[in-house]
Amino acid sequence: MKFRLFLIISFFSLLNATLFFKLYDLQIEKKEYYAKKAASQHRLAGFLEPQRGNIYFTDRNNNLIPAAMNKAYQVIFSVPKEIQDPALTAASLASAAALDKEKLVKMFSKPDDEYELFLRKASLSQLEKIRELNLKGIYADEENLRFYPFKNQASHLLGFVGIDHENSYPAGKYGLEFYYDEKLKGEAGRLETNRIIDPISGENLYLTIDSNIQIRAEEILFNLIQKYKAERGMVIVQEPKTGKILAMGVYPNFDPNNYADYKVENFLNPALQSVFEPGSVMKVVTMSAGIDAKKFTPETTVYDSGSLTLDSRTIKNWDNKAHGKVTMTEVIEQSINIGAAQAAKIIGKDLFYNYLVKFGFGEKTGIGLPGEVVGSLGNLKSSFRDINFATAAFGQGVAVTPIQMINSFSAIANGGVLMRPYLNADEGSKVIRRVISEEAARAVTKMMISAVKKAAIAQIPKFDIAGKTGTAQIPDLKRGGYLEEFIHTYIGFAPAFDPKFTILIRIDKPVGAPLAGLTVVPAFRELSEFILNYYNVPPDYNE
Repeated sequence: MKFRLFLIISFFSLLNATLFFKLYDLQIEKKEYYAKKAASQHRLAGFLEPQRGNIYFTDRNNNLIPAAMNKAYQVIFSVPKEIQDPALTAASLASAAALDKEKLVKMFSKPDDEYELFLRKASLSQLEKIRELNLKGIYADEENLRFYPFKNQASHLLGFVGIDHENSYPAGKYGLEFYYDEKLKGEAGRLETNRIIDPISGENLYLTIDSNIQIRAEEILFNLIQKYKAERGMVIVQEPKTGKILAMGVYPNFDPNNYADYKVENFLNPALQSVFEPGSVMKVVTMSAGIDAKKFTPETTVYDSGSLTLDSRTIKNWDNKAHGKVTMTEVIEQSINIGAAQAAKIIGKDLFYNYLVKFGFGEKTGIGLPGEVVGSLGNLKSSFRDINFATAAFGQGVAVTPIQMINSFSAIANGGVLMRPYLNADEGSKVIRRVISEEAARAVTKMMISAVKKAAIAQIPKFDIAGKTGTAQIPDLKRGGYLEEFIHTYIGFAPAFDPKFTILIRIDKPVGAPLAGLTVVPAFRELSEFILNYYNVPPDYNE
């Protein structure tokens, strides 16, 4: 009896000791391993991942329109430790769902691996075919992923969400998704001892973009590019009194829902991440500087002989004509290069350069998007050659960004006050500085109105429209000089004396159209008519 009791006590003592050492091994020796495993399982189940904030467009009635949101998608994953024949499983999946067999074999050949996601956003067809295979170790689940209902529209503006490979969490890539990633992504949950700390959802982002203007602007741009077989193009719409960006579209664009199908260069936003020589739109800035500095008036005359030789280089007018005695207003109306060069000479080099800086060239606008570049006024800052200032007066030999260019025109539209362009509605408007006087801004606006009326193409019945074309040759970066290819730009605002919007529309390398008046100007008029009607803007004249 005693012996039996001894055996029973010994058995349970040994059992307790075994359990104790097992618990010690689990809780102490392998604590970190199992904590990570539990965290991984909770992460996969979605318990620790925060809900990303939405991004919203708006409309004229302040309705919120989702531009980036979260949506449940079917995902297919594997448990490699359950897969007995990785090569056969991979071959079956590759055939049924059009997947990369070699990548699958590599994933499935990890004997102790418990989770490998290999197909995000599975289509219904893929899901059905994979389920029909009934493969061991292959499972389907749902995962919240980013969805962009506007697809290609505003893609450069929005960017996209990809996977941060460092911690496997979604992260903003390019555009607003990247710039406001900290705000949007929230805070991940975590495991503390034996309890879960819940994740904190990200904040929503409310934009100044008007969805209706954005859609129409991109439609017009796309049609224009198709008509003239242009290489690329862009359109920006800004509210000059506040700096709000109402639309920003770039072509070629991309679908952020399927960003992996595109090259990296497609994701860069040329509206602020690339520079160009603007051409004759810069003549408006030149005139603004001279009139504000009281160096001349719109009626001041200069003589145009058709060419001008400076520093052994000769510049000519775009039409190769001599216009004789012309006023500064006629320089804008007829886009006379020699007249603009003479205006810059009257202003003086230092003063002219300082006005370009005041207008925001050579500095970032602070629009609130990643990767903004500053452009270059280097030819004017480092060299006082006459030819550099002469060509800068009509927009050649200086490098600017499109967002700088539209912002300078908006400053004129805003009575001479430069605003910071912005997209985040919560930031509100911000004055940068006064660039020119209200009187100078009004005088230049009248010159632009006169140019529109004389050319007639941009004119809209019963409205005063202020605008200017730019046809700039593209620099030859390899051999120097310029190519026989052009960038067409038009910038204008309306109604001229109480502007609701400024528009920049630009296309690169149009085929068979040497002048901007034939391409971007009609597109500007079409978009302006739409916005005037959309806002129900009363006409300037009733007759």
